[in-house]
Amino acid sequence: STVHRNCASGMEAITTAGNRILADEAETIVAAGTESMSNIPLIVGRKMTTMFGNLMKAKSVWQKLAVWSSLRPAHLTPIIGVQVGLTDPVCSLNMGQTAEILARDFHVTRQQQDEYALASHQKALKAWETGRMAEEVMPIATPPYEHMLATDDGPRPGQDLAALAKLKPYFDRVAGTVTVGNACPLTDGAAATLVMRESKARALGLKPLGYLRDYAYAALEGRRMGLGPVHATAKLLKKSGMRFADFELIELNEAFAAQVIACERAFASAEFCKPLGFDGAIGVIDRERLNVNGGAIAFGHPVGATGARLVVTLLKELRRRGLKRGLATLCVGGGQGAALALETE
Repeated sequence: STVHRNCASGMEAITTAGNRILADEAETIVAAGTESMSNIPLIVGRKMTTMFGNLMKAKSVWQKLAVWSSLRPAHLTPIIGVQVGLTDPVCSLNMGQTAEILARDFHVTRQQQDEYALASHQKALKAWETGRMAEEVMPIATPPYEHMLATDDGPRPGQDLAALAKLKPYFDRVAGTVTVGNACPLTDGAAATLVMRESKARALGLKPLGYLRDYAYAALEGRRMGLGPVHATAKLLKKSGMRFADFELIELNEAFAAQVIACERAFASAEFCKPLGFDGAIGVIDRERLNVNGGAIAFGHPVGATGARLVVTLLKELRRRGLKRGLATLCVGGGQGAALALETE
């Protein structure tokens, strides 16, 4: 079956699989997320659609010619599908514009965003150089099928602050701070997990990569959808009885540097966390345990796949470091958040 929750679709697949197994509807499920953003089509507008409808209704040659004679150059102006997909239909803001709101709300400067983006690239490049990311990636053949694609093309060697500083704001060209350099790039990707009970894995002779201990989804104002990780994590902590300090590593999707930094500051704000049911701040995120191998600013954010990718990346890094508990969380376009508590043996 197919599930859809925008950026959290990969996580939705995993949690849905877990629930179906707990309900004895299945024993083993492949839970995956995939996205091909480069293939999102251009769309014709309302006027062109109406013209084609009239053409279908036309009976005679003269009627058809009359319809064709109504064609104007403006009818051929395309609607960019990916732009529509990344725009909230309720608040009419695209995702970059929501990041600008968070940058202003939490006083995140352009310098801070660029510094965070640079660190993401540097960590991602190091993860590839040391072979850590190669353990997660399955090479694929690409047209014309003469070679295998085995590495990410997002992380940029030689990236520096000077180059990032030259980029102009993209979503608010007058007073904005979010650029294509401190935002995640659009990309294609897929990630998959195999979900089953621990007893089933043992019976099959498989060693579990990790365990889904609990999860939560939360809703919030679409204009500030980037704070979804804070809302979802707060709900997860209340639901599970865990503490924020229990998470030894955190994978928080990097939709925008401004959004990640805003989440950091919201987690650490008693004022922000009080309406979420906490007496004080949820906690301070140590950058040494946040997105330790880089994130979507470097790797890209294939919307349907990222949730599953975060789970795989987190579990593998927990095992590599001999750690036990981790948090995978992301914001969801439209005004949601998702948070998964994961463990290794």
